[in-house]
Amino acid sequence: MKITGIDCHVLLAPNYDKTLTSSAQDSFIVVIQTDAGIRGYGESDVNPWIAKACIEAPGTHTMSLSLRDILIGSDPLNIEELWQRMYVGTCMHGRRGAGIHTMGAIEMALWDIKGKAEGKPVYELLGGAKQESIVPYASLQPSGNSFAAYRDSLCVWAERAKGLGFKAVKAEVTMNGPYAHSGLNESFDRHTEVVAAVRKTLGPEIALMVDVQYMWNDAATALETVGQWKEFDLFFLETPIWVDNLDEYALLHDAAPMKIASGEWLATHWEFEELIERGKIDVAQPDVGRVGGFIEAKKVCDFAASRGRVIVPHCWKTGLSVTATAHLAFNTPHCAFIEYLPPHLCVETLRRELVQEGFDFVEGRILPPQKPGLGIEMNDEVLHRYKVA
Repeated sequence: MKITGIDCHVLLAPNYDKTLTSSAQDSFIVVIQTDAGIRGYGESDVNPWIAKACIEAPGTHTMSLSLRDILIGSDPLNIEELWQRMYVGTCMHGRRGAGIHTMGAIEMALWDIKGKAEGKPVYELLGGAKQESIVPYASLQPSGNSFAAYRDSLCVWAERAKGLGFKAVKAEVTMNGPYAHSGLNESFDRHTEVVAAVRKTLGPEIALMVDVQYMWNDAATALETVGQWKEFDLFFLETPIWVDNLDEYALLHDAAPMKIASGEWLATHWEFEELIERGKIDVAQPDVGRVGGFIEAKKVCDFAASRGRVIVPHCWKTGLSVTATAHLAFNTPHCAFIEYLPPHLCVETLRRELVQEGFDFVEGRILPPQKPGLGIEMNDEVLHRYKVA
């Protein structure tokens, strides 16, 4: 079998809002064609116009090649070999960042092809299921331009998630800092009131995580607030400090009353090794597409296990990436949760309409995918309707 074509799709929801921090308003979808008639689908959480250029831009020398030129005519089943060829062949402009994120989408599509060719779900190709089911958490999406509206909207979302049988939720509680919710600039101490309200709504039985979107500059400032949060029994606190401030992460790990989670933006296992070793984070959050694909994600998971850390993958794209994340989770015994919202709970157009996930969600748990490859169903009409490049 040979790769005969690579189709890049830059998607943009017509109702996108530049003031939001949600990267689910656009998407980069890659479709790899083969001479056997098997198509593989991949996605990455990356600026889609840049990712398209990473694949299609011509190369002029051996250290900065075109990803398309590297792949066309190759056997798609030789995934690890192709990853190395892409990594080395794009080393001058790649190695990290958008180049690796784009490779993640390609590698995801290659595993989809391999699964379809062998008649197996991807998690079986990765080594089989290590868990019987996966517990997803619902991400609570606040709205409103006042403190009360913001707090109350999170509680409404929490009640809805509880009613749908979710056993875990994550609340975005960000009213200050670089990604503060639009129209709000509340003092740090007011965030405690919001977390308390969400916990009260959920009750003690549902796991609660909080994402503060890099709200603090250092550990000492963060601890003035989160040091008071032990009573809320948080499973983790996500991205409290800027991702590059590893020494501050280590200080927060040593003093905070909950686990510290980070890693959503990182590329390759090498970046995660530094985050875990030097930053001492408790929960590693590799994103399958962004980290470079399943092979790199598994290396992150294995390294985390060797250091006694937990895996909770990041995923904020369509059902394509969510399904890929589920495959990784089933193969990872120390994966505690994955992020998932049923389409009818999503406010983003692409998340609602583009892909039907490749798994069943029953009584608050995700069951193992059964179809070959990733097992997703792509809505081709939506794929072309929202394509802008």
